[in-house]
Amino acid sequence: MTKISIVSKKMSLAVIVALSFSSLALAKDKLSTLELINIAGKQRMLSQRIAKDYLYRGGNIAVNKANKQLSRTLRESQHAQASLKNSIDKPRIVNLLEFVDMNNEDILAKTQEDFNIDNAQYVLDLSETMLEGNEYIMVSLSKLSSAETSKLIDLSERQGMLAQRIAKYYIAYQLGIKDKNTIKQMNAAVESFTRNHKELMSNKTNSPEIKKKLKRVDRLWKIVYKFYLDIQMGGLPLIVFNTSDEITSKMDEISSLYVDLKK
Repeated sequence: MTKISIVSKKMSLAVIVALSFSSLALAKDKLSTLELINIAGKQRMLSQRIAKDYLYRGGNIAVNKANKQLSRTLRESQHAQASLKNSIDKPRIVNLLEFVDMNNEDILAKTQEDFNIDNAQYVLDLSETMLEGNEYIMVSLSKLSSAETSKLIDLSERQGMLAQRIAKYYIAYQLGIKDKNTIKQMNAAVESFTRNHKELMSNKTNSPEIKKKLKRVDRLWKIVYKFYLDIQMGGLPLIVFNTSDEITSKMDEISSLYVDLKK
């Protein structure tokens, strides 16, 4: 048995136990629409990070970090899903949440299997389906709230998703999934991040703290986006892993600050 498969099986038990406790710990109070928008936005990011972590671990790159993060991401996604189901009663959204549940079960099971290119492609496909489902939930919730505020939350959480999406496609290419779609999706994610970043930077309602965090992201992005575009050259998987995580963390903080602006 390989070292990775042993780690995976250990992680499997840890994840199952953790998911059970996270569900029990779920608060009974209903969440506000803006809070739900923030959670749904984070779910989009988690769908991409699950695939990224699985691929990095399978490729023997940043194995310990990727393995720990994958376990935490699966746990966070399950807890977020429970929060959404606990607070949403719109029939169409509830129905889609059930579909997302099925995808969550599939990707949880697949990430416990030994790594190979076929499994990697399947996880990539599942992460795309999860992203689409959570995108629909996000859009549906946004229609129930302040257009301007929900847009800012959407954009900032979308940036975290795009950072993880960039890392996902970068490592997929390095591991051998080198079709044209991989490069196309990577370039599209970089372009979207750049466009959204400019919009957030120019928003006139940004608080001093939001401005400070956006400036940090701005400095980092100006340096690393060229690395991301060099997907065909490769050679920088650790830089891509670490910088995409830092950007995601900062954008998650910014999204929460936008939620707080309206409380």
